Formats: sequence, structure tokens, C-alpha cells
Amino acid sequence: MSLRSLLIGLWILIVVSAGATGFLFVSFYRETASVQAGRAQDRLASACRRIADRYAFFASGWHGPGAGRVDEDLRRQLTNLVQLALARSPEIEGGIWREAEGSLAYAFPTYEGTGPKTDLPAAELPTITEVNAEAAATGRPTTLERRGRSQILLLSACPLGGTADAGLTGWAMTRIAGAGPAYDRLMTGFAVLAVTVLGSALWLGWLLIAWSRRIARLEGDLAAGGDADLPRLEATGLPELDRLVHALNASGERLSEARLRAAGAERLAAVGRLVAGVAHEVRNPVAAMRLKAENALAAGDEQRRAAALGFILDQIARLDRLLRDLLTMSQPRAPRAEPADLAHFLNGIVAAFGDRAAAAGVNLTDRLDPAVASSPSPRFDAGEIGRIIENLVGNALRHTPAGGSVEISASRHGENLVIAVRDDGPGVPAEIRERLFEPFVTGHPDGTGLGLAIAREIAVVHGAALRLLPSDRGAHFEIELPWCHRPS
Repeated sequence: MSLRSLLIGLWILIVVSAGATGFLFVSFYRETASVQAGRAQDRLASACRRIADRYAFFASGWHGPGAGRVDEDLRRQLTNLVQLALARSPEIEGGIWREAEGSLAYAFPTYEGTGPKTDLPAAELPTITEVNAEAAATGRPTTLERRGRSQILLLSACPLGGTADAGLTGWAMTRIAGAGPAYDRLMTGFAVLAVTVLGSALWLGWLLIAWSRRIARLEGDLAAGGDADLPRLEATGLPELDRLVHALNASGERLSEARLRAAGAERLAAVGRLVAGVAHEVRNPVAAMRLKAENALAAGDEQRRAAALGFILDQIARLDRLLRDLLTMSQPRAPRAEPADLAHFLNGIVAAFGDRAAAAGVNLTDRLDPAVASSPSPRFDAGEIGRIIENLVGNALRHTPAGGSVEISASRHGENLVIAVRDDGPGVPAEIRERLFEPFVTGHPDGTGLGLAIAREIAVVHGAALRLLPSDRGAHFEIELPWCHRPS
């Protein structure tokens, strides 16, 4: 598994955690004191109604306790009534109240202390008195809310049905904790946690994007190098990646040095092959000339001497051509790029080889791509490039049998001009394909093997590429050069 996949997995985990934390934070936020107070008021109103309902059943057919006639037995019965009414109301306490006498009954059945709570809470007594007095005066249920630093006090009072003249009311009370500093600190902690987790997700996402962009840039820089040496990479600004960049740059320098050493060794090997070829090409005519001269001197015949001298002159001319070709290959002329008329250029080559092609019974044609004809004239050295094409056409005519054809074509590929030469001959033998452009490598018994080597050197000087392409018939050579060559 890649590092990117691991980081993406970690980022997804953090995002999920951030979502869960946010959900919890929102849930806690919804459970604020105000929301809890609203729910508690509903529960208090319901509890107060249950007290009123039970009292109505208790006092059915009875007009309630008269003033000053509340004894301990009645108080106990009323207390039991309140306990039954609030038995299923957690954290709610309440009782029965008459303004003239105060509390007639009080109960807190769900109290979680060490024993049942029977004493009216003294701290909340003024508020209890106030809410019951208001309910008795208006004859309607009344609710009061008192907010403190650590809790909210909620009370609800309602007249007891059928006893309004007696001023009896039932009341219920509860407290909501967590509205003070502790609750605020809890909410602050959740907020900090949510921001931290979300910030971690954003930071990791940014880190993933930054790493991906820098790695993509490194990939692009490496791909731009092509088949050449490793390009020198720029630092990314990330220490971990920069260590890798420095290692790649060091490897590239070592690779360049190794390539230079290999190129030097290859050049030495090429020089060795060239020297061997030159020695072979020189030794044969020299040996032939020596033999002819010795025979002529021994014979004493003027006619044989003249023939020998003619043969020797022919061999000297052959050596002169060899030396001229070697000089051309080793010291190619700098190109002189000028606008060229491709149609005229191709027609000129066809005309130059027309008689030779006709004598050999070969059909020599040229073809110009319409896209080339509609483009601005290319710029190249027509004389030097013409030497390459003439060499290729001459070889094609030499190897194409009678009735075959040789075609010269020109086309445009992007910003490059491509000139191709195809023939119907037997093609290049497989054993010399890899060394075809080396000096003294030839498939013709009378050739020196320097034509294609010279052509390649001329192509290199012009910034062009000369290559042999795979073909299902004959040989297929092409030279690709810049459409507008500008001398360096």
C-alpha cells in the first residue's frame, strides 16, 4: 500500500471523527438549559394537573378543608395524595398550598437522598409562596422561572378544581443543573475539540495536496528528461522530499559521469573500427598497385607498363575518394539554412536520377503531402540535406530490381519536416541493421560503407535524425529535421 493511500485513509478517519465530534457538539448545544427548561415546564404542568386531578377525586362530594380545620390526619392524607401524584415524576417535588395557612402538604417521592424528604425547602419558600399566590389570585395555572449561577429553578402552580373559594392550589417544582460555569466549560471543551479535529482534517488535506503537487512536479521533471541523463531537480521545500531529490540529483551526476565514460569508450571503439576499416581499404589498393608495378617492371613491356600505370592511377583516385569521404565525415560543413521550395527540391532529385532509374527499369517518383504544400516554406540547407537524400536514392536504385519502384515523399509532423525514401528491394540484411550507420558497414560488395555514415553525420549537424524504419517490403529510410532550422 502506498504512502498516499495511507495518508488518505488517515484523512478519511479524521474527517469521520470531526463529523462525529460535530454531531455530539450540536447535540449538546441543543440540550442547552433553555431547551431543558422548556421541557421541564411541560413536565411541571403535567405534574401539577395530576395533583389537581387526584385532589378532585379525593374531595369529591366534599367542599374541602375549611379555614383553621386542617388537622394532622388531613395533612397526612394530603401528603400521601401528593406522593402518589408525583411518584412517576423524576426530580419533581410539590405539594398543596393555601395562602392563609401556607403549606398543607409537601412531598418529594423521587428524592435520591438518604431518606424521604419531608421538609419544605426554606431557600425556595418565598418563590413557592409567590407562585401559589398568583395562581390563587388569577384562578389560572402559573409558572415561574428563577435562573441562578449553577441551576435554573422552575415552579408551576394551579388552582385545585372546585375549591377556588377556599384558595387552595397545587404546586410542583424542579431544578435544572448545569447552567453555570461547569456547563460552560464543558461546552467550551467540546467546541475546542471540534475545532481541533476539524483543523487536523484540514491540515492533513492541505498536506496531501501539497505532497501530491510536489510529487507530480517531480514526475513531470523526470519524464521531461526523456532518454537523456536524469534532469537536475529543484528542491520542493519539504525536507523529506528534498532528501530524495538530493539523492536523485547525486545519482544523476554519477549516471552522467558513467555515460560520459561509456561514450568515451564507445568513441574509442568506433575509432578502432574506423582505423581497421581505413587500413583495410588502403591496404588492398596499395597491395594491388605494388603487384602491378612489380609485374610491369619485370615484364619490360611498354604496353603492360602503361596499363599498370593506368591501374595505379585508378587506385590512387579510389584512395583520394576514400580520404575525401573521411574528411567529410570528420569535418562536416556548418549548415546554411534558407527557405526551400520542397516541390522543386524533390523534382530536382528525381530529375538527377531519372536516367539511371530508366536504365535500371525502376519507377522513380516523388510525393508531396498537401499539408506541406499549404504551409510556409521550410528552412534548411538544401545542398547538405540533398546529399543525404541522394545517397539514400542511389542505394535504393542499386538494390531495387527492374519493374520495382522508389518513392521520395515529404510530410510535416508538428514542427518537423519528414523526408522518406522507400524502395521495393530486398531490404537491409538483418545482420547489419544495428551497425548500418557505422563506417565501412555495407551490404554492397563494391561500396566503401561510408555513405550512410556521412549522411548520419550531416543529419546530426543539422539537428536532424536519420533512421531506418521497419517495413513489410524493401527498405524505408526517413530523415526528420526541424521545419525552420536556425543556425546556432
